[in-house]
Formats: sequence, structure tokens, C-alpha cells
Amino acid sequence: MAEDREIMREIWEGRIPVCFSISPDDVESEQPESVYLMMPRLSYFPLVTDKIQKHFVKYVSSEKQGEMWLEYEGQPLKWHYPIGLLFDLFACKDILPWCVTVHFQCFPEEDLLHCSSKDVVESHFISTVKEADTLKHRGQVINSMQKRDHKQLWSGLLHEKFDQFWSVNKKLMESAGEDMFKSIPYRFYMPERCYIQQIFRPVSTEGNNQTLRDLLMQVVPNMWNEDKTFSRRVVLHGVEPCLDTPLLWMSEHLSYPDNYLHICLLDRPKVEKG
Repeated sequence: MAEDREIMREIWEGRIPVCFSISPDDVESEQPESVYLMMPRLSYFPLVTDKIQKHFVKYVSSEKQGEMWLEYEGQPLKWHYPIGLLFDLFACKDILPWCVTVHFQCFPEEDLLHCSSKDVVESHFISTVKEADTLKHRGQVINSMQKRDHKQLWSGLLHEKFDQFWSVNKKLMESAGEDMFKSIPYRFYMPERCYIQQIFRPVSTEGNNQTLRDLLMQVVPNMWNEDKTFSRRVVLHGVEPCLDTPLLWMSEHLSYPDNYLHICLLDRPKVEKG
């Protein structure tokens, strides 16, 4: 169990080097210098980009100072997706640092939700945690918690306090005995489409522990090759987990703070024929 906790701590402490540059269309005079920061994988951009906004907004005329939003190679970045998920989904094949463009105008209404404050992020986060617990425990655990527990969960994420967060989150992750997860909170992501989410139980009708392989075979059966290999890269927290990993263990130890497994299904690099 100690080793498992170390895995969770290593994931918690994961960082991505990001280079933030303002869009040339947003500045009137010379282009300001880019800003380089280490971004926490498990957090959300609106929680950790105050410095970015303060640095760049002074170079933007008042007429162009709208809501800040981020983009990568023409792809608006959804603030309600964890940073690590966004990187894995769109940029994990690239050389670091991850180069992200900052905008203050032309907000992409069709692609992004508005985020006026960190309270909006908190509301989204707690809502997703509740959704996850509905899948795992029919909502009984999260609904039995007091409001201060919800606040402690949020504060632990906001201030990147592992022990503070997990002192509450461990209650949501208990699955022993009759309290075993009813189903697994997960989402599959692909760059070219919306995420996929279906009901999937951690134990089969025969009583066997289901694995990541079982999940992929049920939910995306068309992505398997004739030789029974999976056609895409399966990426979670920047690594490719073994497909035979029990899904219940993954849910307990590899979920993002919102209690979901956010798993990317990515095209494999094309092999050039020499």
C-alpha cells in the first residue's frame, strides 16, 4: 500500500514545462517576451495562469482586453480539461516545452466555455467529483460528506496540497467489501472527436476483475487489429499503461483529482519505409 501511495504522489507532483506567448494579433507594438512555467499536470489552466494574464495584459490595448483564452496550433484549449490531459491529447508527441499561445480577443464561443473566476472552476470540479461518485457509490459517499469536506478537497487541489486533498479523497476511493465500485468513472479522448463514456463495471458477470484491455474491447472494438493488437496508443498521465492492468486498481490510483480516468487514444506514429 505504501508503494501505491508513492505512485499517487508521483502523479500528483507531475509537471509540464510550458512556454506561453501572446498572439501577435493582440499586441499593438513589439512582441513581449514569452513566459516559461512548470505547470501541474493535475490542475486546470485558470488556477495557475494568473501570472500569465498579469504579464501579457499590459501589452494589450483596452479595446482588445477580453477574456483570456489559450490555444495550441489552432486548437482552443478547454479550461475544464486538466492540463495533463490537454498535453497528452494534443502535444505529447512534440518536443518540450509545450508552446501555448495566449489570446485576449476573438473568444471562440463555439469551442470554449466562459470562465469568469476560479469559482467557476470549483463548481465544475465538484460537479464532476459528484458525477464520478454517482458511478462508483451511487453518490452515497459524496452526499454524506459535509460542505467543509468539499471545500478541503477543492482547497487541496487549488493549493497543490497532496495530504490535504487525499485525507478527504481517500473516502471517495474506498472500494473494499460491499462498497466495491459499481462502475468505473472514465472517459476516452481522441483529438478528432468528443470523448466517449459508457457504463463499465470493474468485475465481470463471471466474477473476474476487468482490465483496461477489457474496457477497450467493449467500448472501442473497431480499434483492434486482426492480430489482436490495439491500433492506437493508450496514454494516461503521459505514459502508456499495460493493457492488462486491473481497471479497479487504475481507478483507485491513477484517476485525476476529479476521480475520473482521463485516457487518450492517439494515432501511432507512421513508420517510414526506407
